[in-house]
Amino acid sequence: MLQESNDYWYNDRQIGKVMGNFMQTREKWILETKKGDFDGLAGRLGVSPLVVRCMINRGVAEEEDMRRYLQGTVADLHDPLMMKDVEKAVHILIQAKEQGAKAAIASDFDCDGIFSGYLLWRAFGRIGLDSHIFTPDRVQEGYGLNERIVDEALAEGRGILVTCDNGIAANEQAAYAKEQGMTVIITDHHEVQEGLPAADAVIDPKQEGEMYPFDGLCGAGVAYKLICALYDACGIPPEEKESLLEYVAIATVADVMELREENRILVREGLRRLPDTENCGLQALMEVQGLKGRDITAGHIGFIIGPCFNAAGRIATVKDSFELLMEQDPERALERAEHLKMINEERKQMTEQGAEQAYRLAEDKSGGGAAGSFPDILILLLPDTHESLVGIIAGRVKERYHHPVIVFTRTEEGLVKGSGRSIEAYHMFRELMKCKDLMIRFGGHKMAAGMTLRESDLPELERRLNENSSLTEEDFCPVVHIDAPMPVGYVTEHLILQLSQMEPFGVGNPKPVFAEQHFRILAGFRLGREKNVLKLRVRNEQGNTCEAMLFHGADDFDSFVVREWGEAELRRMYEGRENHLDIAFTYYPSVNEYQGMKKIQIQIVGYCRVARNGGKS
Repeated sequence: MLQESNDYWYNDRQIGKVMGNFMQTREKWILETKKGDFDGLAGRLGVSPLVVRCMINRGVAEEEDMRRYLQGTVADLHDPLMMKDVEKAVHILIQAKEQGAKAAIASDFDCDGIFSGYLLWRAFGRIGLDSHIFTPDRVQEGYGLNERIVDEALAEGRGILVTCDNGIAANEQAAYAKEQGMTVIITDHHEVQEGLPAADAVIDPKQEGEMYPFDGLCGAGVAYKLICALYDACGIPPEEKESLLEYVAIATVADVMELREENRILVREGLRRLPDTENCGLQALMEVQGLKGRDITAGHIGFIIGPCFNAAGRIATVKDSFELLMEQDPERALERAEHLKMINEERKQMTEQGAEQAYRLAEDKSGGGAAGSFPDILILLLPDTHESLVGIIAGRVKERYHHPVIVFTRTEEGLVKGSGRSIEAYHMFRELMKCKDLMIRFGGHKMAAGMTLRESDLPELERRLNENSSLTEEDFCPVVHIDAPMPVGYVTEHLILQLSQMEPFGVGNPKPVFAEQHFRILAGFRLGREKNVLKLRVRNEQGNTCEAMLFHGADDFDSFVVREWGEAELRRMYEGRENHLDIAFTYYPSVNEYQGMKKIQIQIVGYCRVARNGGKS
């Protein structure tokens, strides 16, 4: 079993076949050894000491914070009036409603923007304020507020402009709206670049002088805070605010926000309500995706629901998403949901093609060697890729090679549009700000950014970013944090139920990871339509047996076995014959229920060979 110490070790792993060759990278496995009164806290909180240990490993160290982490409800959410300019915005909106004014909602085309816009539209309708949602054209106009939106809103007689999930960097556009006589309210969650827009109210928890206790809300989360204050001022019952939480949950997870503090409560409460949603469109989407009647997790949002809404804004029209959310006829909602599903399937195929092309370009930059021989920051140009997909592709490349990546595609004559994804050690927004003179348009935050520049300036951008990089080889090594060494014989249904209290899992609150050495492989099976899921029957040194599931990377596991033990041992594994495989797993425990029977199984997170003298090879 792994020893509890401050030691760590490296696990060499293959990261996929590119142009016929496997590339090598390294994983750093670290056993967390933070101290705490595990037993005392567990007794007072009514949970397992292991759950306490996992919370401490995630930075939740105080007892009251742990109680809120485990049991927090909407009553624990902060007062929205603590957020700067919320009270001012509420006054403007109520006055506009009383005067019979009309509002324009300037939204964005991604999932967070869609749900931010829908929330405001629904809330304004509830108080009797006429509103209409406007979004930019992703390809022709790009992200954010623009003059066309202002002009169209004015043409409809809309004198109130409210942005959501954008606007904090729209200084010129907000000034233009003010010049045309509009009242402007900015609601956003992005970083402030160079001064605030000259708006009548600016609501962004990241602005200077903000006293709100939590700055990690998504755009829909910020809009929700404004709505809560608005509903309170209008005397609308609290349960109507809570009925909006499912939309905030979807946006928070889809926008990859950290699931900590308020976000944990917003997502947990929203997920609890989602299976019984009264929204006809969401009901239909869950039905066509096979989620009807199931408990919805953050994973379902991140990998199924969110991408459907995002896909419409990427390769079709964001109007499709809004129409689904606003649809009230069940049959028509099913048609719209099927359409979104089809769009997402097309998007996935296009993404796969672009990602394969990006992997080849990355290998060219490494000289065909190890991932560690890449430039520090990868700049990749995919000239013919749909511009809405470059961010997804950048994320894929970053995940595979653990380097900061910016993927560009050609747009209009002489220009390229790019989207970047970063690693924890590299503040992408700050580093790109040093190259702002090369940018025509630019915005982002620590882990992601988007930009437009001249294609002729790409080499200069690549040169500057890499010459100024202070990243080290250690920074390029993905880290797997192991919460505790735990033999599978300790795992029970009750323990798994206790661990489930830590949900929702996601960014900022990953699933607990446990580890055990010296598993013998009794048999292996390939499952699924494409035979890409691996099920193993394993036994540890204490003689405990269980099933181990590897849901991604079955081919890579086979290659690992062949590399370490040879083809003959792989055949023996699949034939269920005695073999020499001796493997350490990092894992998460779960219960598999099939035809009324329950079995403990482990979901494999990682694996490596462990030498019999205790060393790791």
